[in-house]
Amino acid sequence: MTSLTEIQNQIAKLQKQAEEIKLQEFQAAVEDIKAKMAAYGITVADLQAGKSRARKASGGKTSTPVAIKYRGPNGEAWSGRGLMPRWLSAQVAQGKSKESFAV
Repeated sequence: MTSLTEIQNQIAKLQKQAEEIKLQEFQAAVEDIKAKMAAYGITVADLQAGKSRARKASGGKTSTPVAIKYRGPNGEAWSGRGLMPRWLSAQVAQGKSKESFAV
């Protein structure tokens, strides 16, 4: 039967091994990231800029809020993009027109 002290020693030994492996993998990851940054010309400023800069560089649109086009009886809002929300689907199913909720 294994004693508590033996198990605690095993845990300590495994934690030390885990830290060593983590350090090795961390260093490998840093080297990989540096190589990719050099290959693609990525700077720290590019990383801090986030998605909007990447979208601009690729010619995509930056995310800007879309104006509300429809408002429900309880203050619900919908821009008119994507699937029709449940509140509006329910109103249309009751015979009301989508346009009657236009802002």
